[in-house]
Amino acid sequence: MKLFVSFLLTVFFVIPSVAQKIAVYSSTNNQAIPNVEIYNKIKSKSAVTDFDGVADISIFSDTEILYFAHISHLKTSLVKSKILRSNIVYLKPDENQLSEVVISVSKWEQEQKDVTQKIVSISSNDIALSTPQTSADLLQNSGQVFIQKSQLGGGSPIIRGFSTNRLLLAVDGVRMNTAIFRGGNLQNVISVDPFSVERTEVILGPGSVVYGSDAVGGVLNFYTKQPKFAISGKNKVSGNALVRYASASNERTGHVDFNIGLEKWAFLTSASYTDFDDLKMGSHGPDDYLRNEYVETFDGTDIVIQNDDPKKQVFTGYDQFNVLQKVRFVPTDKWEFDASFIYTETSDFPRYDRLIRRSDGNLRSAEWFYGPQKWFMGNVQVSHKSESKLFDKMRITGAYQYFEESRNDRDFGSTILSRTKEQVDAYSLNWDFEKNFNKKTALYYGLEYVLNQVYSDGFERNVETNVLSDAPSRYPDGSTWQSIAAYASIKHKFSEKLRFQGGLRYNQIILYSEFDDTFFDFPFTEANIDTEAVTGTAGLSWFPNDFIHWKLNFSTAFRAPNIDDVGKIFDSEPGSVVVPNPDIKPEYAYNGELGVRLNLDQNLSVDLATYYTLLDDALIRRDFNLNGVTEIEFGGELSTVQAIQNAANARVYGFEAGLEYKFLESFKLTSKYTFVGGEEESDDGTIAPSRHVSPQFGTTRVSYALPKITIDAFAVYNGKFNFEDLAPSQQNNDFLYAKDENGNPYSPSWYTLNLRTQYQVSKNIQGILSVENITDQRYRPYSSGIAGAGRNFILSVKYTL
Repeated sequence: MKLFVSFLLTVFFVIPSVAQKIAVYSSTNNQAIPNVEIYNKIKSKSAVTDFDGVADISIFSDTEILYFAHISHLKTSLVKSKILRSNIVYLKPDENQLSEVVISVSKWEQEQKDVTQKIVSISSNDIALSTPQTSADLLQNSGQVFIQKSQLGGGSPIIRGFSTNRLLLAVDGVRMNTAIFRGGNLQNVISVDPFSVERTEVILGPGSVVYGSDAVGGVLNFYTKQPKFAISGKNKVSGNALVRYASASNERTGHVDFNIGLEKWAFLTSASYTDFDDLKMGSHGPDDYLRNEYVETFDGTDIVIQNDDPKKQVFTGYDQFNVLQKVRFVPTDKWEFDASFIYTETSDFPRYDRLIRRSDGNLRSAEWFYGPQKWFMGNVQVSHKSESKLFDKMRITGAYQYFEESRNDRDFGSTILSRTKEQVDAYSLNWDFEKNFNKKTALYYGLEYVLNQVYSDGFERNVETNVLSDAPSRYPDGSTWQSIAAYASIKHKFSEKLRFQGGLRYNQIILYSEFDDTFFDFPFTEANIDTEAVTGTAGLSWFPNDFIHWKLNFSTAFRAPNIDDVGKIFDSEPGSVVVPNPDIKPEYAYNGELGVRLNLDQNLSVDLATYYTLLDDALIRRDFNLNGVTEIEFGGELSTVQAIQNAANARVYGFEAGLEYKFLESFKLTSKYTFVGGEEESDDGTIAPSRHVSPQFGTTRVSYALPKITIDAFAVYNGKFNFEDLAPSQQNNDFLYAKDENGNPYSPSWYTLNLRTQYQVSKNIQGILSVENITDQRYRPYSSGIAGAGRNFILSVKYTL
């Protein structure tokens, strides 16, 4: 409340100042360029563009020649009076430079040259060209993030053998992971509207120093579009409207956004709606994936229906609505206030992989669907520039998030529909600082507090009588999870050729749950876990010459037990039930990676990276007992008792390669390839493949860009997992996989060939026509419950104001 009052006082009592603002853009893609240095000939005056590429040049006289310098663009000089005619300056990229501004590693803008970890950046141009149907598809289009899907309304990223609650999701720097993020596959990423995303940065590898618990395998940070200010007093009103259609799911998408920019105020509104029908798979591939029959209910009786079109994955469609509102206020060049509000909601959406499960040869479920997935985030940021001894820049971020989800299932022939519903209130406060001691050394540090409150209930409804009765909740109702942390990282240039970055984080995690013994006789009444963790990172970035760039990094990470680990009750797979276990502790990861970029000539570059990660005291689902009992009845079935335990060590290792070759400035070839291996070692010494290690995968594309048209032809391919390559849990989920010659489940290799064209019809209208999976392959990505789209025609039309 105090922060809000201070904000209002600042709004109404700050006197506007006179400014001459200009914007600096890249000549190739019209994107704003931050951190452009602007100075006069003798360098007695200077200015720097902000993250929107805007700078105030009122300190220069109209007759002065201004010089524009940026690490990845060619230097340009112009007379100020000429600049003020349009208030826009275009810089031409310097293709020989490796630099790019990234934020995720330290929460502040820094050159990618300084970063010692591998970062995948997905630009707004990449997003606009691919027009992804969800943010999961946005990540998959990068070619370096593997996506698992249990249903059409899904998308669980896998990075370097880690997934779900071992990856951290963030939106505008705010942690999205909650205390009920599970070890099973997640679909929370689809709550992020891809049409509101300006760019995405993915840290491959640990990020615990800055982001804390869960950032074991990587960090996926979505940065939404920012409101744009007016330039030199000219109000900036702009907007976009987009429609998209995809044939494989009969998808209909509509999106609008508009921006109102004043000199000190800016407003951005964005809204999207998508409606999906059932997804059709391809014609050429394993018959095991076909949807030959499904269950319908008529007059209270469940009936098995023969599917007229087995390629149509019946009960996969759903719809989704997203809205975003942002406000920016900059009263002076030292203060900035930002507020954003995001809300997204899906319809009910079926969990397709559960609907194709069988028991004794028959379909097991009559219904299995998630209730509406809802997410709200309110986020307020206050940024301040200072010349104090403590910091140059400070940012305070306060956020509130609300999550809601539910699970609903009914067995075939049963009159009982079981439901569990979860709600999470998530509060966070971050206080981040940047201090540049000189041109060689910078310090980043901050404090963080996170509170999650979890509410969960369960009930059963008789579908014939509509009578409700109490049932076990999925989690202990009223549980809390708190994180208190402090971190610091330092960046230092020993020389232009050798740079260092390292940091430390201290974290305390406090968890509390009370268990209800109404339905189960637990040997405990509560879980009260108070644990600490210290993590660190250190790395070097070395440029021995203009052709080679080496990166070496060592880091540790941790994941503290959350409510899902400690208190969950659910059926993990047929014949198994997971029960609470309050006696667990954090797992730790130790990671080393080495990367090199080779600029073999002006047209050819190669990226190579290798890594090894050891996960100690890994939190793994294993057989368990309650008061000595190893089997209990759950959901009408005698089930083996299991629980999350510190029961294993895991090793994950891999190799990543990328290549780019320019035939011409506008004609290039790019290719990316990822290999991951990994295994888990249990306490008894047995070794098995890790569950979230994906098959080898990659993408190769040839793109040709002209002023009005871009043509993008690309192939996506995945390797094969034989039966012995599958983790034990996946071997038991044989309904997800094709059958080999011995009748065992396996994940076949697959590929798709795709063509995408983008055409600028006029200044305001842009069209994109794509044909995906041209050869109509029938494939199902590893661990997924739903087959990928068959031949898919996609048409997108965008109007820009």
